[in-house]
Amino acid sequence: MAISKDKKRAIVAKLNDAFKEASSIAFVGFSKLTVKDVSRVRQELAQAGVRYFVAKKTLIKRALGERGYEGEIPELPGEVAVAWTTDDVTAPARGVYEHGKKLKGALALLGGVFEGAFLNAEKMTAIATIPSMLVLRGMFVNVINSPIQGLVIALDKIREKKSV
Repeated sequence: MAISKDKKRAIVAKLNDAFKEASSIAFVGFSKLTVKDVSRVRQELAQAGVRYFVAKKTLIKRALGERGYEGEIPELPGEVAVAWTTDDVTAPARGVYEHGKKLKGALALLGGVFEGAFLNAEKMTAIATIPSMLVLRGMFVNVINSPIQGLVIALDKIREKKSV
């Protein structure tokens, strides 16, 4: 079904506003998704602070061209959506990657924009595997806690030895 020029302008304006505020953008390829699956993906991404929008590739490319990102837009085959956030820069890629694993290939990362440059699917997948900030902080605390815990265990053993 054809879209009127006014509707196309509105979509490009919406995408421009989204890309202006976005800290990172993921290009999402999807096929053979049920309405139930799409609704669940949208809901779970929204809970993580990620917005998801489906648009025509030409309109997405037009909006991206107006933003002036570095590099070349990656190949966008098939049906395409964009996922973006203003908070956690790895959240869009990580969310799409996790849902892609759950839905067995019905959802895939096609590329994205990270730190003002276009990235291909492989690089976005590498970004998607970076743990969230909360998990990274937990890992850091564990690294700091490990030597302290070892010291406490050693001191406890010394105390047990002396009390016997």
